Amino acid sequence: MKVKIVFYSMYGHIYRMALAVAEGVREVEGAEVELLQVPELVPEDILEQSGARKAREAFAHIPVARPDDLVDADAVIFGIPARFGNMCAQMRNFLDRTGGLWAKGALIGKVGSIFVCTNCQHGGQETTLLTSYVSLLHHGMVIVGLPYSEMRQCTMDEITGGSPYGATTIAGPDGNRMPSENELAMARSQGRHVATIARKLASG
Repeated sequence: MKVKIVFYSMYGHIYRMALAVAEGVREVEGAEVELLQVPELVPEDILEQSGARKAREAFAHIPVARPDDLVDADAVIFGIPARFGNMCAQMRNFLDRTGGLWAKGALIGKVGSIFVCTNCQHGGQETTLLTSYVSLLHHGMVIVGLPYSEMRQCTMDEITGGSPYGATTIAGPDGNRMPSENELAMARSQGRHVATIARKLASG
């Protein structure tokens, strides 16, 4: 049973969440996990000026995803930074290139899930999750979120991401806040939950 984590990360926040999601997937017996990143669209000089080029070195070894990479997965978990309350252009571009898969119904019945990063607590985490799921539903995917049994999302002890629609993290206004242990725990839980559902579906 194969789970693929397809993500875009500029400064490493989503990458760290992706690693935690992968840890959760590996807790499920028989689950294999593969990380893939979608192609970058920002010019190299802009990445350099923004400091993102240096940050991206940490995950430069992760292969670049192609739409056909989704076909043999039992589940696909997408890691998406928010841009103005929607998915970032890099992920939108990648999903827009899956029209051929849609035409063939290649993703129908596969489990789909999403985790997100925003720069502030109210920066569009849930709008990004909900609007991004629309694309997966058009592909006929089976949507899996993060149940409220994962009560870390309800804590009042700290500022934290987390939603029943998926794990989230907050980067902070300057991008220096990395995912907290609470947020990483939710990401692991989401990976484990998605893999468990995918295994049940795969076994018929």
